[in-house]
Amino acid sequence: MTLCQRDRSISPVSQHRLRSLEYEFLRSSLEACPRRSSTGLRTTRKMRNGTWMTIGLAILISMTITCHGELYTALADMEELLETEAVLIDTLNGYIKAQEERLATLKKNVEDYAREHEEASRNIQQYLSNPINAYLLVKRLTTDWKRVEELITQDVGKSFVANITSSRSDLKFPTDEDLNGAAVALMRLQDTYKLETAQVARGVLNGVQYSTGLTAGDCFELGRQSYHNRDYYHTVLWMQEAMDRLQEEQNATTTSKPDILEYLAFSTYMQGNVARALSMTNELLELVPTHERALGNRAYYQKEIQSKASQSKKKRGEDGQDDTAVPAQHFTVAEEKVKTWGEMSERERYEMLCRGEVSTPPEVQKNLKCRYVDRGIPFLKIAPFKEEEAYLDPRIVVYHNVIYDEEIETIKRMAQPRFKRATVQNYKTGALEIANYRISKSAWLQEHEHKHVAAVSRRVEHMTSLTVDTAEELQVVNYGIGGHYEPHFDFARKEETNAFKSLGTGNRIATVLYYMSDVEQGGGTVFTAINISLWPKKGSAAFWYNLKPNGEGDFKTRHAACPVLTGSKWVANKWLHERGQEFLRPCTLENQSPDEEIRQ
Repeated sequence: MTLCQRDRSISPVSQHRLRSLEYEFLRSSLEACPRRSSTGLRTTRKMRNGTWMTIGLAILISMTITCHGELYTALADMEELLETEAVLIDTLNGYIKAQEERLATLKKNVEDYAREHEEASRNIQQYLSNPINAYLLVKRLTTDWKRVEELITQDVGKSFVANITSSRSDLKFPTDEDLNGAAVALMRLQDTYKLETAQVARGVLNGVQYSTGLTAGDCFELGRQSYHNRDYYHTVLWMQEAMDRLQEEQNATTTSKPDILEYLAFSTYMQGNVARALSMTNELLELVPTHERALGNRAYYQKEIQSKASQSKKKRGEDGQDDTAVPAQHFTVAEEKVKTWGEMSERERYEMLCRGEVSTPPEVQKNLKCRYVDRGIPFLKIAPFKEEEAYLDPRIVVYHNVIYDEEIETIKRMAQPRFKRATVQNYKTGALEIANYRISKSAWLQEHEHKHVAAVSRRVEHMTSLTVDTAEELQVVNYGIGGHYEPHFDFARKEETNAFKSLGTGNRIATVLYYMSDVEQGGGTVFTAINISLWPKKGSAAFWYNLKPNGEGDFKTRHAACPVLTGSKWVANKWLHERGQEFLRPCTLENQSPDEEIRQ
């Protein structure tokens, strides 16, 4: 029954009293009028925010009054206008209520934002060094802000949004890519440091409480980002956490159970659990019986389950019985085999080293020494370097207190405006490229730009007894949310013929890595072939040779930068090259058996 086609034996006013205002009723009223606009009432985001799109009242009135035309010529037809008016009154009341709810939602949002902003303002660096806070800040300015824009654009907020939009050129706004990157970083931290999903959602990282935790909507967004990356494992983890938190939250408006179930069911299917996916889909259809995708998925899951059952029946025989009797057997649960170090993949070794689960063997530790060194330099006889051996073959040492706070602040201040996404060199083409296995930003500083840059670069000569005349510029690096650099070599291998070719200074003979900040958790430098970890300590520097004395690459120097769990990691690299070192590190062919490349 519509406004234009109704049983005239029932009084319009009486009929209205018998019926409540329904969405489908209004929609059918509009659809029944030919040659008119298809504009109708709609809800946004499945009404989960309790808000409606702005209703075109004038359009609705004109369409309903002129549906059959010349209604004023008969009082009976005019009675229908009373019903129209009654519907519009109810509709307007619903709109006013929705506007009030919209404003209440906006008020709650601004209170939440102000509270987080006030907390951040107390100590900006400490606040942003927490990856959860950093993720939530990006989320607030992307997904959450888009939802706020949707609320604002519903009527009176359009001019306000226009003002905000016009300011985008003057302000920095994160993109959807930033949101996805922040989410992926949290997944990386979760995997590397074996963090439980529920603990991360509570704001607990490695047993330390850092923040107030995530809402169901926050967890949902993490799951959604994983879904878009086709990472169904993490999608299931975070959608399940969203479901758990949704049940705990009262009057939750950040997400809805049907939305969670939709992602959860399909991701569960993609992980191979068809029966569980079907169960979730049925649960979704109980809540939303007309859900088109769920209906299609249910039919597909049922068909797949039936197909597997049919195949199983054929294997067992047409009568459903085993063709051959199987004697009773007693089964025992086999204990999971513990892998030896040699059986582990490089990824597993890398993550264990990052977690600090591998200690230096006693037979290695007993031969390591700490000493003061002066290199025969008069000044260093007064203030010698503090050298600590971390490993002997290859020789890796750490020098303590070799870069000072004033120098660090100068270098950071100069580098930050120049930061670009860190790149890696394509060994085939020699071109610098962005890679997902290196997540950081870097800048290059030259000695002539500041006396502190020159001092830090020249100090490398005293530490290493090598020349920096053919070294690369000082590379300054900052690692952000989950920032890392997966296992790699600093030197170019034989097949990498184009690497460093343009420099004309040969291969990278050695590396000096300055640590310019302390890192609260994570961020270690780990050597995956020799099982050692170096932990960032502000003011220290690590040094090692990448090449053996005969010029061959030392594959034992394969190393990685672990993801930063909490804190901000600043480092500076000084890579020294072969040219100019001929008399400072003479070539020798003694005891130089060729290495095999480390198994990855």
